[in-house]
Amino acid sequence: MRYKRILLKLSGESLMGKMQYGIDPERLNDYAVQIKEMAQAGVQIGIVIGGGNIFRGVSGAAKGFERVKGDQMGMLATVINSLALCSALESIGAKARVLTAVRMEPIGEFYSKTRALECLEKGEICIFSCGTGAPYFTTDTGSSLRGIEIEADVMLKGTRVDGIYTADPEKDPTAVRFDEITYDEIYRRGLKVMDLTATTMCKENNLPIVVFNMDVKGNLKKVLTEGGIGTLVHN
Repeated sequence: MRYKRILLKLSGESLMGKMQYGIDPERLNDYAVQIKEMAQAGVQIGIVIGGGNIFRGVSGAAKGFERVKGDQMGMLATVINSLALCSALESIGAKARVLTAVRMEPIGEFYSKTRALECLEKGEICIFSCGTGAPYFTTDTGSSLRGIEIEADVMLKGTRVDGIYTADPEKDPTAVRFDEITYDEIYRRGLKVMDLTATTMCKENNLPIVVFNMDVKGNLKKVLTEGGIGTLVHN
C-alpha cells in the first residue's frame, strides 16, 4: 500500500447516484464495498462526508435561512449521510463508527483525536460528521482538520471528475487535467479544488491531496495500490 492511514472526503452529492435528492442505496453500497476492501488490506481509514444531497448551509442562507442555523442544518445532513454509510459498512461485515463534532450521543460518539486514533489503530473505519462543529466552515475544511489531526498520510478527495483541470471539464471541452500540481499553483490559477481555508490548512501542514473519481468502481484501490490516477496536490 502506498499509504497507511488516509482521510477520505466524499461529497454528499455523490451519494445521490442517479437520483435527484437523498441517498442512492446502490451508490452507497458501491462505496461501502470499496472502503471495506481497503480496510481489510490494512489501510486505516477516516472518512468525512458532505451533506449537499440533503441540505447545504450556504444555499440555505441564500434562500432566507439565518446562516448559523443553515450551517447547523448542514451539519445534521452530514450526520444522516454518515449513519447511512456506517450502516452500509456494517451490513457487509466491516467495523465502522460515527464520531460527531457536536455532542449527540447515542447517535454518534463525541469526537476527540485520542478516541479517533484508538479506533483507527483497532482497524475500525471512523466516519467524522458535523464538519468542524462550527458554522462558516465547509466540510472540506472539516476534512483538512481531521486529516491533520489523525496524522493521515494523504487526503483522498473522491469526486465525480477524474482530477483537477485547467477549467471545469463539464463546461469546457478544452480543459486539460493535471497529473500533479502544487498548492501555490492552485492559488495562482484560482482553481476551486476546495475552499481556501481547507487548501491553506493542507499546505501549511504538508498534507497532500489526491483528487480522483470515486464513482468508478475500483478507483479507490488503484489510488492506494498503483497510483497514476487523479491529480496529486502537494507543496
